[in-house]
Amino acid sequence: MTCCIVYCMNPQVDVRKNMVESALRLLATEGVEGTSFSAVLAKANAPRGSVYHHFPGGKSELLHAALDHVSQSGLATMERVRGEPVEVVLDRFLDLWKQLLDYSHNRAGCAVVAVTVAAGSSDLLEHAGEIFRAWTSQLTSLFIAGGMRRDAAKRFSLFVVAASEGAVLLARAEQDKAPFDTVAKTLRELAKGWQ
Repeated sequence: MTCCIVYCMNPQVDVRKNMVESALRLLATEGVEGTSFSAVLAKANAPRGSVYHHFPGGKSELLHAALDHVSQSGLATMERVRGEPVEVVLDRFLDLWKQLLDYSHNRAGCAVVAVTVAAGSSDLLEHAGEIFRAWTSQLTSLFIAGGMRRDAAKRFSLFVVAASEGAVLLARAEQDKAPFDTVAKTLRELAKGWQ
């Protein structure tokens, strides 16, 4: 949902956090296979010993940490629009993806999708599934707080997550934000009918 929050960040706070954020950037642009420890260390400007010190469980531990970070960041960012009308909630959600595409020049996608399509283990796949469920659940709650009926909010939330993820994939594959803009416009039109 909010890979852009991390993808667009600049200042580095600490080595572990730098490595997690670097892993997210790599997941968003290079996928799981391109998120090697050497690539993460280079992007984070971290010493080689950092791997074993901060992630003794290896790449899987790093990927889990990256998933946790992007999920918590996204949930916190979306929580700021609680109580706002449905249109404002939807616009905020879509704007996060638009920022990611704009900032990366259509090169970055969702880190959670990257893990989903290339998860080498069932625990990583389950973790990605938990994140998608959390995003959908939060959107449902935000839409309800914004005035949408509970049953409509639940269905629309799932639709929004699925449509926006697909739109980001298409924009990235086509190196053109037009597919995302079309889906975003359609979602905004649909939001009026789901209330």
